[in-house]
Amino acid sequence: MHFAKRVRYNDRSTTMQRVVIIGRGASGKSILARRLGDIAGLPVIELDKAFWRPGLIPTPREQWVEIQEKLVAEDRWIMDGDLGPYDAVEVRLRKADTVIFLDFSLARCAWRAVRRSRERADFWWWLLAYRYRSRPILKAAIVNHASNAVLHVFRSPQTLARFVADLATAKYSGS
Repeated sequence: MHFAKRVRYNDRSTTMQRVVIIGRGASGKSILARRLGDIAGLPVIELDKAFWRPGLIPTPREQWVEIQEKLVAEDRWIMDGDLGPYDAVEVRLRKADTVIFLDFSLARCAWRAVRRSRERADFWWWLLAYRYRSRPILKAAIVNHASNAVLHVFRSPQTLARFVADLATAKYSGS
């Protein structure tokens, strides 16, 4: 199924049990994962913590695939992270029932990155090239490996906030 045709914004009919959150650096993936974890009662796995070794050394791809295979074997989870050229996103996409893609602008993410911490040069190169390098790869991976998952693409924090509020309202109203 084509990427754009699967976009849904406020689909409360789907029960999220295995959620993948991806997006450009500093888009708010971890904050969203914790919020959704609170709402849905799902355990949150921050992939940056599982992937990066001391000194920000990447885990070799074969090991990263093995680590993810163990993580996705659980019945319920939210995994947030986008590891750019180091990632093996297909492992978690194959098991996801919900994919949330934070497709925010470079300006917004760069501003958030500046505010949150100092970043290495490779982070900034990834952030700058994201729309032209990482994004097309992620879109193809979603189409190829998450064809049965509900896809939510958010291009603004306001739309994302409405989605989260709707989920919280549905939970607390029993819908």
